[in-house]
Amino acid sequence: MSTATATSRPGAVLADLLPASRTREIALVVGGAALTGLAAQIALPIPGSPVPVSGQTFAALLVGTALGARRGFLSLGLYAIAGMAGMPWFAEGQSGWSMPSFGYILGMLLASTIVGALARRGADRSVPRMAGAMVVGSAIVYAIGVPYLALATGMTLSQALAAGLTPFLIGDALKAALAMGVLPTAWKLIGRRD
Repeated sequence: MSTATATSRPGAVLADLLPASRTREIALVVGGAALTGLAAQIALPIPGSPVPVSGQTFAALLVGTALGARRGFLSLGLYAIAGMAGMPWFAEGQSGWSMPSFGYILGMLLASTIVGALARRGADRSVPRMAGAMVVGSAIVYAIGVPYLALATGMTLSQALAAGLTPFLIGDALKAALAMGVLPTAWKLIGRRD
């Protein structure tokens, strides 16, 4: 499929611009998991919170948007399974499922799938739609991560919100702004080559 065909075809995501093959599919899924694992290593502890600021949420949303729902789900599923099996690529080199922040990883799995589905409907083609996709994706991560944090630590919901949501809002806004610039710009550049 040519780039012109992929860009004009409804439902295409950036990954669809690569020549189709089983090798491509495997490479995209493994690459998405690896990107998320690498981004998770960019982590800063937050005083008073067992959840660090990291690049993994940004990577998970970017993976879902660029790869689409199915590949995004498989990438984040691989990321989660490998981390639960002992691969130290969760934030701060952690692994396993018993850490208080594991709910965020589950949220990223769902969020990657949802933003991938939104991208197939054109959410990655303009800044306003990309902003909406990032808000939806981030909300999903927090909707699963914060209650899990409360249950895992014995915090009240308000304590979990203070420790697991509020300190991250500014960083999430910056990550969303970056994604809002990167993906629509990539589509514009590809369109200019046609």
